[in-house]
Order: sequence, then structure tokens, then C-alpha cells
Amino acid sequence: MADPIRTCILSREEAPREGLIRLALSPDGQVLPDVRAKAPGRGAWIGVDRAALDTAIAKGKLRGALARAFKTNAIDVPADLSSRIAAALERNALDRIGLEARTGHVLVGFDRIETAARQGKLQLLAHAADAGEDGNRKLDQAWRVGSDEEGSDKRGLVLPVSRTILSLALGRENVVHIGLTDSQAANRVRDALARWLHFIGPDPDSVPCETASQGASASGPSKANTGAKTKTDKVETITHEEFE
Repeated sequence: MADPIRTCILSREEAPREGLIRLALSPDGQVLPDVRAKAPGRGAWIGVDRAALDTAIAKGKLRGALARAFKTNAIDVPADLSSRIAAALERNALDRIGLEARTGHVLVGFDRIETAARQGKLQLLAHAADAGEDGNRKLDQAWRVGSDEEGSDKRGLVLPVSRTILSLALGRENVVHIGLTDSQAANRVRDALARWLHFIGPDPDSVPCETASQGASASGPSKANTGAKTKTDKVETITHEEFE
């Protein structure tokens, strides 16, 4: 089933809601990120990155768009809204990786990942931000060989989190690289990562918050070729609503 289409209240561009970020209004009028789209009541959707959002907040454009979306002027936009969104997206992405790990879909350990890559079984490869360049290069090459894509720029995604954070997400020690061999699991992780990385942009202003991700023991923004399309590449329109 294809994802419903929503409209970003800032850019007015349409996109599947799985690639957008939902904002919800708390009972006291505070605007909060609802990245899993579970909060009750009316919501507003944004698809811009952090830099564009910060500009919209500074110029009052976001407040005006939210007032129209929620049909009220009793709105409190937190000064750190973009940081809250970034932390929520990070937590959501790491939770997804942790969940797939608990169901046996995530490979860890250099040798295991390299073997799966050379056998053509790897669907997604990712490296911690502080992984060694040599290790990244060897696994990337193994993935290209196993995928019959030698000479291409296909390579693993370098995550904007350290091995410490990645290890916490998986509930293991010293996780430097991860690989997924199940295509559906890889797509779920890829989609969660894509939304997070699109929002924070290629050069995050700060190191992702460690404490925000510790509960995760459990279009594409990346320039790396991850080897599969995201939902936004293949979605068909079913419904078109700006708010939900």
C-alpha cells in the first residue's frame, strides 16, 4: 500500500508522509515533534531541512504557517524546536536499527559483514562516524564485488553517530559497522535514516546527542549509493491531505 501524500506547510511541496515530519500541538499550545505520527489531534507536516526550518522560525514564517494549519494563534514555538526534531529523528532511526537487530536482521562484526557482502547477500551497509577509513574501504569494496558493481561509487553509509552510540542502539559492545541482508528490513532502516539525515543536512551543527539515543537498545540525503530505492522513489498517490 502506497503512503498518503502530504504537503509541507513551509515549502508547499508534496511528498509521502513517511518522508516528512509531523508537528503536533500539545494541550498547552506548545509545538512538538511527532516523528512517528502517533499523537492525537490535528497535525502539520514539514519536509524542509534544519537550516531552512531555523530560518523559518527566525522570520516568523513557521509560526504563521502553523497558525493557519492549527487554526489558532495560541501557539508556542520552542526556540530549540529544530534540536528536538533532530534528537527525535536520531532516536527513531537508532530504535529502528535496534529493533531489526533484535529480530536477527542486523549483522555486526567485520568478518561476518565482509563474508555476506562478498556473497552478494548484503542489502545495506553502514559505518559509525569514527570507523577507520581502511575498514570502511574494505567493506565497501567487498559490497561492490558481491553486487557485481566494481568500479561504481557504491559504498556504505557513514552515520553521524560514534561507535559508542551505535553500540548502545544494538545493546552490544564496540559496534563499528552494521550490515543488513533482509531487503525489507534494509528498506525500513534506510527510510528511517533517510528522513533523519535529510533533516540534519550533510554538515550537522553539532554532534548528535548521546542521551537521546540510549533508549534504542533496541530522495536520499546521503551521497552514498545504498543500493536500493526509498519509498519516496516508488510511491503512488492515494490520498492528498495537508493535515491529519
